[in-house]
Amino acid sequence: MRSQGHLIAASGLFVATLLVSVIPGVPAGAGDVAVPGGSSVAFSVRGSVEQVSVVGLHPGVKLRLVARDGHTVGRGTADAAGSFLFRDVVPGRGYVVEPGRTATNASPPVRVLAPDDHPPASFYEGQTLAPGYQYLTTRDGTRLAVNVVLPGPADAGPYPTVIEYSGYDPANPHGTQAASRIAQALGYATVGINLRGTGCSGGAWQYFEPLQGLDGYDAVEVVAAQPWVLHGKVAMVGISYSGITQLFVAQTQPPHLAAITPLSVIADTYRGVLYPGGILNTGFAVPWAEDRQSDAAPAPHGGQGWAKRRIAAGDETCAENQALRLQTGDVLAPIRANDHYDPARFDALTPELFVDRIAVPTFLAGALQDEQTGGQWPAMIDDFAPGVPLHVTMTNGTHSEAFGPDVITRWAEFLDFYVARRIPSIPADVRANAASGYVRLTGEAVELPPDRFAGETDFDAALARYEAERPIRVLFDNGAGGASGAPIPGFEASFDRWPAPDVRATAYYFGPDGTLGPALPARGSSGTDAYRYDPAAMPATSHPSSDDDYFAALPHYDWKPLPDGLGVAYLTDPLERSAVALGPVSADLWLESSARDVDLEVVITEVRPDGKETYVQSGWQRASGRALDASASTPLAPVPTYTRADEAPLPRDRFVKVRVPVFPISHAFRAGSRIRVIVQAPGGNRPLWTFASISARGRVINTIARTAAHPSRVVLPILEGVDVSTPLPACPALRGQPCREYVAPKAPQ
Repeated sequence: MRSQGHLIAASGLFVATLLVSVIPGVPAGAGDVAVPGGSSVAFSVRGSVEQVSVVGLHPGVKLRLVARDGHTVGRGTADAAGSFLFRDVVPGRGYVVEPGRTATNASPPVRVLAPDDHPPASFYEGQTLAPGYQYLTTRDGTRLAVNVVLPGPADAGPYPTVIEYSGYDPANPHGTQAASRIAQALGYATVGINLRGTGCSGGAWQYFEPLQGLDGYDAVEVVAAQPWVLHGKVAMVGISYSGITQLFVAQTQPPHLAAITPLSVIADTYRGVLYPGGILNTGFAVPWAEDRQSDAAPAPHGGQGWAKRRIAAGDETCAENQALRLQTGDVLAPIRANDHYDPARFDALTPELFVDRIAVPTFLAGALQDEQTGGQWPAMIDDFAPGVPLHVTMTNGTHSEAFGPDVITRWAEFLDFYVARRIPSIPADVRANAASGYVRLTGEAVELPPDRFAGETDFDAALARYEAERPIRVLFDNGAGGASGAPIPGFEASFDRWPAPDVRATAYYFGPDGTLGPALPARGSSGTDAYRYDPAAMPATSHPSSDDDYFAALPHYDWKPLPDGLGVAYLTDPLERSAVALGPVSADLWLESSARDVDLEVVITEVRPDGKETYVQSGWQRASGRALDASASTPLAPVPTYTRADEAPLPRDRFVKVRVPVFPISHAFRAGSRIRVIVQAPGGNRPLWTFASISARGRVINTIARTAAHPSRVVLPILEGVDVSTPLPACPALRGQPCREYVAPKAPQ
């Protein structure tokens, strides 16, 4: 843990009489508190959206939050910085904070806002942002760190403008996030803003609490009101964290938000990355949460390095903004306490459930083997509101695939159409710099695709042509379209909707001797396959290197074969013709186990005619969490509820059906190849992701049935009518998809 001693209240950097600025629409109040020994200090109380903050106290002072009717609605103790944050407060007027044992030193009353209590336009129009580093003020008086970069002088504008907003360091004046850097090269003004409770921004951080989205609303409106902003509207850009924040901000519907471009994001916090299959992801999700909590610690003794440097250089606002940092929400305890899906907690953290409230054009892109945020994100595509322009690009590959040439050029097109409102084109110098940049990143020379609207002179005609295109674009065989492993697709296809309308749910049944085929087991047939369940014996990950080289042309993957006896595998005959799979996969297993609960991983691979094996996708499922949401589940996409009420241990000496949701795939199985399905304990097939799997107590045997009564199978989304004329990719070549020598499993002894 980083040190939290000698904090702001005792450092002299925090003025004892810190009071809230009187800004239209911002609630405020202040008072004195009696403390042990009879002394007093000035303190301030601020109402926010469903929150009340207190700063400027002595550590250890007891506090009561009292409603207008005199009832105590919250209690707390001032932390080592002399601060406290009351959360989940019912909106209303007249709240006071009473420190100490009596009510004689109560604060003036403050108002607690509701999420839809937006300030008047004058609140935003009254704030001025200039080029460089500064702060903007949100509706509750919190000051967020901002860095503005313009393509030229402010009075030479206006300029098309984008915002990057996250808890990393987008406001750091000495560093620029990747998406903003690209936007700057294309002539956009960029505004980097740190979430509350991170970097030099005020307030306390909590994982995607509603207030962060409303801060984003305020930030959009403040930036859009600046005279140097073209058309008086702004877009949002960013990948991963700063991609996910866009979804949360856009659902609040800021009036002057022009568009969003979320890259490499999640659709479901619980199912997509934190508890895939109901199993805690300890390899990425937990360390990421720990890092964000560390970033939100108070500077200068903790937190982010750039904030420490600003405080050391005399930035008093940054120093004062650390006052509430010890009230940062604990992310790890709730993660472990909420190991089941609790709608009251997770629904608000599930973009799939609220993207229908996004009312602006959206460019969504990501990879299906993403080693960080996972590949579940396409589940929300069909949840966006009809009529809102939506442009999606998906591909095989890694977390950074959205910066590949065939994706980033479409991203630039989108911004030109909906933000700059100009016919898209990429300048020659940007193309040259991009080519050299890809050499540095991937080791291979890669050119940006040509401008698709070159020669077009009528903007409205170009936009109409653009919007007439099919909205769902899939890049197949990414890594095989140029030098081996370079981010160039082999071919692509586009679709009117998701799931693709020409996809046919195609079942392949488990058979004897590890076979996999289209025929149901014969009536009266019998047969089972067993393996030893032991997650501790599985490789932890397929990538042992600590180097973050996933965007390289050919990363080093150490993808090991399934250890003998620790899983079962099934293999089709060689395919007579190529088969393209696109969409989610369901593995429908009839399972019996000697344990009351086990964790499952199902792996889809392609065994090629040249004796190599290519990874395609994985899915996970805790057997006790097998209950399904019947209204949401389909033959290709089981949707377990994962609620505690639906949890059920495995019965003894009886087979039960466990449907394992496998993340979506976009893969061309070539003629002559064979499709392989592996059932095992979690582990060894993905970089970064590891799992807190149920341990084996003694010798645990899992048995999979493959009979007429219990026909285990995999259901693949086979896309009809696609002609795969490109050759079998090299091994390795496909991005995000390791390739190894195929090792046939030993026959059971």
